[in-house]
Amino acid sequence: MSFIKKPVTGMRDILPEEMELRNYLMDTIREVYESYGFSQMEAPVVEHIENLTSKQGGDNEKLIFRIMKRGEKLAESGEALKNGDFDALTDSGLRYDLTVPLSRYYSNNQAKLQKPFKALQIGPVFRADRPQKGRFRQFVQCDIDIFGDPTNLAEKELILATTEALSRIGIDKYGLKVYINDRRILFGMVSFAGFPAEDAEKILIVLDKADKIGAEGVDEELRSMGYAEESISKLRSILDSYKGSADSVRAMGRDIDNEEIKAACENVADIMESIAAMKSRNISLCFDPKLVRGMGYYTGTIFEAKVESFGSSVCGGGRYDKMIGRFTGQDVPAVGFSIGFERIVTILLEGGCELPKQKEKLAVLMEKGMSPEKVGEIFELCEEERRKGRRVFVAWMAKNKKFQKEGLANEGYGEIREFFNN
Repeated sequence: MSFIKKPVTGMRDILPEEMELRNYLMDTIREVYESYGFSQMEAPVVEHIENLTSKQGGDNEKLIFRIMKRGEKLAESGEALKNGDFDALTDSGLRYDLTVPLSRYYSNNQAKLQKPFKALQIGPVFRADRPQKGRFRQFVQCDIDIFGDPTNLAEKELILATTEALSRIGIDKYGLKVYINDRRILFGMVSFAGFPAEDAEKILIVLDKADKIGAEGVDEELRSMGYAEESISKLRSILDSYKGSADSVRAMGRDIDNEEIKAACENVADIMESIAAMKSRNISLCFDPKLVRGMGYYTGTIFEAKVESFGSSVCGGGRYDKMIGRFTGQDVPAVGFSIGFERIVTILLEGGCELPKQKEKLAVLMEKGMSPEKVGEIFELCEEERRKGRRVFVAWMAKNKKFQKEGLANEGYGEIREFFNN
């Protein structure tokens, strides 16, 4: 049987030119986040299947790459397979995001970690999704999370750090806008509009489709589910009346007149006003009452960053104060913001992104058959150039030297030195 040279569907090979851009972006993002006091850590890409299927990950739990049990444990599961229990064959899976594994990591190591703990994590995640432009089955996420701070100072820092990172890599020139909401506001809206409280999650799932199916599509789907026209109209009125400014959020809190909703609205307004007070930054932060975020683990503030010209979100996050309690029995305040790295790369590549000046590149071509002594002398020369900060590529001369030199020039090697036997 011959080997297959193409990557597995949904995966891809990354060529050196793009890899250079990716490394630059990761280094820049990491540098910004570390300047805000975030510490880089790492958790395994393989996670316990119980953690991944805990009903916290929304639709992503349908996209898990499961890992089969091995050896005797797999053999012992044979009877379960006969009964159609395929779940019994697996005991772990590849992580579909960084938040669930990070929560396990914090639960396991919190005694050794600073309080509050400001985590920085950059790594691959995996989803058995349908591949399409800008979406793959293996992709990179860049997350920052804060554990142990119950105040909205954590949200403010996440927004500041993430928008600065995106600005530093040049994304803001494409029209970057951050949208904010609160899960408590969402549940309050649904209840205030007269929908059954037990149906709130179903209604929010429909509302989450607003960007794809539009306002009319949302209303029509709610009608098809049998809800009263009065409730649908009232929800639509709320969504259309309160959006944009901090004053609008506070007005919603007054009009709904529920203490929990008032507190949530005040929390969002306070975040917006603190960010707006930054004279040195111009961050576009808007209240969006239809912002849902599909993850089941969110408990409070939620936010997304969108690039207007790209038409979809490039970052997302929120507060998940109940997650750690599922591991330890004791809740710990937690909030995070995640950059969708692949979408960022796609935007920059399509926009003709140019990297800042990199190290000067020198290519050294040697004629074949050169003596060891001569090769050693050339190596010494290359070492000296590297100590000066240059990037040095060494190779034998090809038969088609013109083609070889053209290729090196295309890769940014501005100087090419040739060494011959005589």
